[in-house]
Amino acid sequence: MAAILASSGASVILVLVYIAVLVVYVVAAWTIFTKAGKPGWACLIPFYNYYVLLKIVGRPGWWLILYFIPIVNFVIFIIVMLDLSKSFGHGTPYALGLIFLGFIFALMLAFGPSRYLGPAAQAETAGSGGGYPGQGSHAQGYPAQPAQGYPAQPAQGYPAQPAQGYPAQPAQGYPAQPAQGYPAQAPPAQPQQPPAQPQQPPAQPQQPPPATQ
Repeated sequence: MAAILASSGASVILVLVYIAVLVVYVVAAWTIFTKAGKPGWACLIPFYNYYVLLKIVGRPGWWLILYFIPIVNFVIFIIVMLDLSKSFGHGTPYALGLIFLGFIFALMLAFGPSRYLGPAAQAETAGSGGGYPGQGSHAQGYPAQPAQGYPAQPAQGYPAQPAQGYPAQPAQGYPAQPAQGYPAQAPPAQPQQPPAQPQQPPAQPQQPPPATQ
């Protein structure tokens, strides 16, 4: 009887631990989806959560079918974890942590300082000029935040001093020389009019003829 009670007690503890781990994992997945700009409740719906995860990492939705193919699904899982790591600004070592220590690294990704940078970080796709199929050109995630900080302070210091130095000196040089060249020629004088001819004296009156004896 005691053995039965002990085994049942151990089973209850295991069930409680499993439920606690499941709840924590759901909260982590909810937070990751929210960071990526997707609804958090999507992580609770079977199959649809994988579809949303494919959209987060920038893979086409039809890849969901590949999860149902043996061996292929494991390869797809590795690729998606690599893309998820890059989408949050991490590299291959972090992706290996998501693959082999998924519970721990999912908590770090959800509650750590990691930020969603777009499907597979989009920095690599922009540099190569390519991208994943089915994705638009706009970046996904949180909108750009305005720069924060203290307002610009006015420049402090002594007031501007007037320029110092010797007073401006007058321009030096030779005095202006008069224009050189031939003297100006006076226009030729107009010929004078000939003097008027003197008038003829009036005619002398004729002498009367002498009287005859």
